[in-house]
Amino acid sequence: MGSLEGLVGLLLLAIAALMAAISINLYTYDRLTHESTIAEVSFQEIKPQHFGAHVLFKNNTKILDLRGDEWQIDARVLKWRGMAVLIGFDTLYRLDRLNGRYRDITQERTGLRTVHSLSEEQGLDLWMIGRRYAHWIPWVDAVYGSATYMPMVDGASYTVSVSSTGLLARPSNDIARKAIGEWR
Repeated sequence: MGSLEGLVGLLLLAIAALMAAISINLYTYDRLTHESTIAEVSFQEIKPQHFGAHVLFKNNTKILDLRGDEWQIDARVLKWRGMAVLIGFDTLYRLDRLNGRYRDITQERTGLRTVHSLSEEQGLDLWMIGRRYAHWIPWVDAVYGSATYMPMVDGASYTVSVSSTGLLARPSNDIARKAIGEWR
């Protein structure tokens, strides 16, 4: 009888540890209830197809080196359904990476690539678990990646927002609006 109680105790302890690991991972995501601005991105040309990107987040700023004609920002998104929504789970997102890209596909294959991580992995990777074991987690509606890209030009500035459908980038100055108008 004592052995059974010990096993039950260990099982409960293991479940508590798993729930703590999942909770820690959920804190790396931000709640998403409507469209909200998540970053401001501006560029300074260093030389042709080489830019300094100034990325302003709500908590910090990063200055990154990007190569190419366009920039792309990616995020991981978790959407819930059923009981999870009823108990208050909103769509969650976490910015994943920022990279430069070339318009010309040949140059994209051979040119210097620049990719920067925008998040730190903490605890269990709930996004990966949700994708891999979706049939075992019925309250997860969708686990997907979202990305948006725009042209890089000297002095351009963009506002990056996220909605329940994914990422959006909009020009926030005349230089960026002009770049989008001339974008091919």
